[in-house]
Amino acid sequence: MSAVRQAGVSQATEIKPSDVTDYWVEEVGPSGWYSVDDAVDAEIRARFQTAWQVARSGGLQHWKCGPDRSLAYLILTDQFPRNMFREEGRSFATDGIARGAALRAIKQGWDTRVPEPQRQFFYLPLMHSEVLEDQERGLRLILTRMPQTGGSNLLHARAHREVIRRYGRFPHRNSALGRTSTPSEATFLEKGGYGGVVRELDAA
Repeated sequence: MSAVRQAGVSQATEIKPSDVTDYWVEEVGPSGWYSVDDAVDAEIRARFQTAWQVARSGGLQHWKCGPDRSLAYLILTDQFPRNMFREEGRSFATDGIARGAALRAIKQGWDTRVPEPQRQFFYLPLMHSEVLEDQERGLRLILTRMPQTGGSNLLHARAHREVIRRYGRFPHRNSALGRTSTPSEATFLEKGGYGGVVRELDAA
């Protein structure tokens, strides 16, 4: 292992799962989870990008055991890249490993041992998937396992599912991923894209 790689792994191992959850749940909190805040994005990069890189390379496997550590792993691999790399393809680079960890945690029932509203981070990897079956499952989980705070997520879960139903992928990712939009996707994006679907469903 190179000295640079070794230093990165060493730095990542100094970060505990509780560092991730304390920061995201307590410091940022629900009101900031979906806000666009350059300062928050910069802080996440400074504090957690090395740990994310290690997870991307297959490290931090011990984080995927138990409710609290799994929650931290999912925040690190599913949510944090969306803050660290806005408008970049890297935003979605660890979606696959987050999905796998989420499915494992849900199978073990660990999601139900984490309080709301942070329980939603077990279901977001399914909402972020471009597979319709995942979308359906994520929607059901929010509907049935988030009785107190799921309402605020339900509209967006429905909107994610609707986009995948129509296009089989998220057209708003095309530019970042170097994908060519189809004519229908281009029209969709011109007419408001995902936000347009949210407004459409909200008005129905």
